[in-house]
Amino acid sequence: MALYPLHVRFNSTTCALPSSVADNPKYSLFKNCLGALDGVFVPARVPIHKQSNFRSRKAIISQNILAAVNFNFEFVYVLVGWEGSAHDTRVFNDACSKGLKIPGNKYFLADAGYGLRKGLMTPYRGVRYHLKEQAAAGLRPENKKELYNLRHATLRNIVERIFGCIKKKFAILQVAPEIDLKKQVRLIYALCLLWNFKRKHEA
Repeated sequence: MALYPLHVRFNSTTCALPSSVADNPKYSLFKNCLGALDGVFVPARVPIHKQSNFRSRKAIISQNILAAVNFNFEFVYVLVGWEGSAHDTRVFNDACSKGLKIPGNKYFLADAGYGLRKGLMTPYRGVRYHLKEQAAAGLRPENKKELYNLRHATLRNIVERIFGCIKKKFAILQVAPEIDLKKQVRLIYALCLLWNFKRKHEA
C-alpha cells in the first residue's frame, strides 16, 4: 500500500491527452478532458448483517468502486470500500473530499447518472447514446447531439474496458474473496497499482 501513491497519481502529467486523442479532429470538443470515470461493481464478502447495504442494483453483494482512468489506459484515481447500494453521485462526492480535486477548466467524462456538474461532462439526455447497434446496421448519427454522444461514449468506455482487462488478468476480482472487508479494500488498491506498474514497465 505504501507504493500506491507512487503508481496511481492524479495530476496534469498523468492526465495529459495522448496524441491519439489530442490530435484527432473527432475529439476536438474534448481538449480539456482528463479521462473518464465511472462506478464499477466488484463482488464482496461481508457479514450477513451488512449484506443488504452491499447489495447492488444488480442484486450482487459488491463494492461500488469509483475509478478515474486516463486515455493511456491507466488508473489515476480510485476510491474503494463503498457499499454496492450507494449511488454513484454519493461516491463521487466522497471522492471529491478525498483528493479528487478537478481543476476548474478540466473535466472527466461520465455517464448521465452523475448529472451535469462541475468537473464532469455527461452525454445529452434523451438522445441516442450507445450507438453501436446503429453503427453495425450502417446507420450514422442524425444530428450534432447524437454525434457528440457517440464521441463521448467512444471515449468514456475506457473505464469498462480497463476493468474488463484487470478482471481477466486478476481473476480474484471476479469472485468475492474469503478475507475480511478491510483486506478486500486493500487488495483492490494493490491490484490497481500493479496494473499501472505493468503498463509502465511492459509498454
